[in-house]
Amino acid sequence: RSVFPQGAVKRQALYACSTCTPPGAEPAGICLACSYECHGSHRLFELYTKRDGRSRNFRCDCGNSKFKSLQCKLLPEKSKVNSGNKYNDNFYGLYCTCKRPYPDPEDEIPDEMIQCIVCEDWFHGRHLGAVPPESGDFHEMVCQACMNHCHFLWAYASQLAVPPLTKVNSLEDEGIVLKVEESEEQKKEIKKESEVEHQDMKEPKQMEQFNEPSTSSGSACPQVRCTFFCDLLIFILLTSPVCKLKELQSKPFLKKDTATFWPSNWRSKLCTCEDCLKMYSELEVQFLTDECDTVLAYENKGTSDQETERRDPLMDTLNSMNRVQQVELICEYNDLKTELTDYLRRFADEGTVVKREDIQHFFEEFQSRKRRRTNRMQYYCS
Repeated sequence: RSVFPQGAVKRQALYACSTCTPPGAEPAGICLACSYECHGSHRLFELYTKRDGRSRNFRCDCGNSKFKSLQCKLLPEKSKVNSGNKYNDNFYGLYCTCKRPYPDPEDEIPDEMIQCIVCEDWFHGRHLGAVPPESGDFHEMVCQACMNHCHFLWAYASQLAVPPLTKVNSLEDEGIVLKVEESEEQKKEIKKESEVEHQDMKEPKQMEQFNEPSTSSGSACPQVRCTFFCDLLIFILLTSPVCKLKELQSKPFLKKDTATFWPSNWRSKLCTCEDCLKMYSELEVQFLTDECDTVLAYENKGTSDQETERRDPLMDTLNSMNRVQQVELICEYNDLKTELTDYLRRFADEGTVVKREDIQHFFEEFQSRKRRRTNRMQYYCS
C-alpha cells in the first residue's frame, strides 16, 4: 500500500482503472490496496511496478482530482495531483512500440513481453531490434530508445551485456534461432582490442628493462631518481580516482540500434565517480547504481516478507533456546493448552458467555498451580 505520511514508495505494484479513467481521460495509477478496496469490481490493467521520472517514486492517484466521483476509502485526504508521477501508454493498456494491448486478441504470433528497466514500458521480443537471449541468460533489458538516451551504456555493453541471438535469414521463416560468428566489422574491432591489450602487456616489460641495474658506476644516481619518480607516479595513479567509463570509452566499442540485455550483477560495475554520478543525475537515471532498485530485488523482498509472516512465533522462540529451555517451554505450553480447553468447555456446555474476569481468574489459578508443580518436580534430568 502507498502510505503518504511515510513518503512515496520506491517501487510498488500498480494498476490503471479503465472504468474510472477510460481512454481520453487523464491517466492515473492506483496501488494494490486501492485496487482491492476501491476498484474491486472495475476493469483494471496490471502495470507491474512503476516509478516516476525524477525521484523514481510513484504515489497512488486513487481518489484525487483525476477521479471525478470516486473517493479513496483507505486514505481520503490526498493531494489533488501527484506532480512527480510520470505516465505513458501503459496506463491505457497499450504497450511496446506497436502500441497494442496485452494480451492482444489480434496478434497470432506467440511472443513474450519484456520490461525495460529505464522507461519501464513493456516490449514484444520481436520489436527490440535483436533476438533476446534465452530468458534465463539475462536479468534486465534496456530498450532501443533508452539506449540512445543513456548513450554511455554502449561502452559498458561491450564488456558486460549478454549478447543477443542472431537469426539466420534462410532459417528465419522456420523459426530457428542460431548463434553465428562475428561480422567482419566486429572482427576488426576485436582485433583492435587485442592489439591494445597486447601493447599494455608490453609496457611492464619495457619498464622492467628500464629499471634494471646498470653496470656503469656513473649511472647510479640517475637510476635512483628514476626509480623514485616511477614509484611516485605509480602511487599517484593507484590513489587517484579512476573513471571506469573513461577507461571503457578509450577502447573501441560498437553502437547499434537495438535493445541490450544485462546479467544480474551488472549495476555494481557501473562507475560511481563524481563525474559519472553527475551524468546519471542529468539523465535522471540515478537508480541504475542502486542494486535494490531491480525487480528481482523487489520480488525477493516480497518473498522474504511473506516467509516472515508465515513463520510460527513459537518455533522461532524454541529455536533461540537451549535443549533444557525447549523442554520446559513445550511442557508448559501443553499444560496451558489442556487446562484452558477444559476450562472453556465448561462454559460451552453451560451455554454461558466467557467474560474478561473469567479469563483473568483462569490465568491466576494456572500460575498458582504452576508454582506448586515447579516446587515438587523437574521436567528434565539433573
